[in-house]
Amino acid sequence: MRKEYVMGNGAIALGALTAGVNLVSGYPGTPSSEIIETISKYRQGDVHVEWSVNEKAAMEVAASASYSGARTLVTMKQVGLNVASDPLMSLAYVGVKGGMVIVSADDPGPISSQTEQDTRMFASFCRIPVFDPSSPEEAFTMIRDAFDYSEKYSTPVLFRPTTRVCHAYASIEIPEATSPRQYEGFQKDSKKWVIFPRLSFLNHAMIEKRNPEIGTEFSSYAGNTVTGSGKKAVFTGGISYSYTKEYLKNYPDIRLCKVSTPYPFPEQFALTCLEGVEEVLCIEELSPFLESELLKLAGKHQLPIKIYGKMTGHVSSSGENSADSVAEILSAFLGTAPKDDSADLSDAPTLPMRPPVLCAGCPHRASFYAVKKAMEGQKSYFCGDIGCYTLGNAMPLDMVDTCLCMGAGITMAQGFHWTDKESTCFAFVGDSTFFASGMTGVVNAIYNEADMILCVLDNSTTAMTGHQPHPGTGKNMMGHIVAKISIEKILEGMGVSKIITVDPLDLDKSVKAVKECAAIKGVKAIIFKSPCIAISKPEAQMQISDKCIQCKKCIREIGCPALITANGKVCIDQSLCTGCGLCSQICPVNAIGGDCHA
Repeated sequence: MRKEYVMGNGAIALGALTAGVNLVSGYPGTPSSEIIETISKYRQGDVHVEWSVNEKAAMEVAASASYSGARTLVTMKQVGLNVASDPLMSLAYVGVKGGMVIVSADDPGPISSQTEQDTRMFASFCRIPVFDPSSPEEAFTMIRDAFDYSEKYSTPVLFRPTTRVCHAYASIEIPEATSPRQYEGFQKDSKKWVIFPRLSFLNHAMIEKRNPEIGTEFSSYAGNTVTGSGKKAVFTGGISYSYTKEYLKNYPDIRLCKVSTPYPFPEQFALTCLEGVEEVLCIEELSPFLESELLKLAGKHQLPIKIYGKMTGHVSSSGENSADSVAEILSAFLGTAPKDDSADLSDAPTLPMRPPVLCAGCPHRASFYAVKKAMEGQKSYFCGDIGCYTLGNAMPLDMVDTCLCMGAGITMAQGFHWTDKESTCFAFVGDSTFFASGMTGVVNAIYNEADMILCVLDNSTTAMTGHQPHPGTGKNMMGHIVAKISIEKILEGMGVSKIITVDPLDLDKSVKAVKECAAIKGVKAIIFKSPCIAISKPEAQMQISDKCIQCKKCIREIGCPALITANGKVCIDQSLCTGCGLCSQICPVNAIGGDCHA
């Protein structure tokens, strides 16, 4: 045994390795990304690990390996589960052989996501078990249990850590390295592995019979616990359990019931918890899942119990819980004065707002600015996508009119074209997102004769989620150098009529490329290619000379964080400047350059 201080995602990864996982696939997305990165670092033996091009691909790669008896882990964030839902729904019916665990990291808040989604609801929807860890320590143990349950019941299993569990740290007792599991390989059986309506019908009936059995077994699962006694009970799970446990440590007369396996719901465990109870409060994040299950249980058994939670307005219906918010909820439920252990901050100044912005020197800023300058005075639509470049919506650029989901910018630009043919429609997509979900939209545009300009913002990495590799970077998670897949050649093969590759930091050439494409009908593409400043460090910063007339055009037009005013004068923050030179190209008096004699 060895002890390591690890992030929650690291605990999940190490737990999977000690469970003998054979194959790990996924797509990066906060808060789940570090799981695969930790697997890659610590894997031993013949463990295959990959960043798949999207979550659907990751799910399908893992499915066939699981059919062969291998243990597989698939990682994503909650919105990625939407992308993977097609194969997952069918997998729920077909079943698996080797243990298959799907980590869907939920992001209450949301802190870095388009939506708040509750994976517990998805588990109920597709009728497969879900585990809900409350801490990194529990996640380490629970992920191994999830593999066991998956194999015992031949079903994929969902695993739902939330942001605060994923990114918390704890000391974990880790057993000695476990070799990957031995498996027998795929046994051909079309009656089992080929999904047809008749098989789906039979397996659906089997699932509905099986799930109550799992719920019964979950009632004795070690992760489901009850402490305290009395006529009031609190049902909770996940990180909310940790907050609740901290508050109730001095209230032994309150029952604290932790549900770590919310679906299939452990009814017998809940009934035991409810014996002699008159009032129940459900503290959970996002959906009123436990609350709904308890209401159904109370109705089924005609229990005279009052149940409070999100549906009664006692718990917030959206956002994440915190130690403070849970304390306030519990104090109201218990009729006690809320504890106030905090310092008096009544005289503290209000913290300034710090909205996210594109980094100083980010090539995306230059790409957006080139399009903006080229299209001045012309009606245009600018469809954004998921990535760092969504921040192009901020002033003064104001270059993202829409952002829906990954890849949607390309197809939404087509919709604007069909409703307003006098406008010019742009779609901005990153290189990683292009591979993940952008290509289908391009084919759709060509096939349906749309008129649009595709702007691929190629910074040679997956910057938003931590600089993971993708098919265009020439390296994979196995550490192999592989052929770079050319976005330009893909577009050529699809039949894009005009493709221009340009460095966005060359403003004149970039503006010219945009104008050239805008003058042509059909589907055109501009590949703005320049590396992310986080992976390509500058050699020198820009300087401002005495020629500066203090017009502040550089600040007003591009909004670079390195351009600031001090003592009423424009200057450059040398700690932020990357020397990209965009500001020097827009200065009307050539006062900005690579040295102080510009």
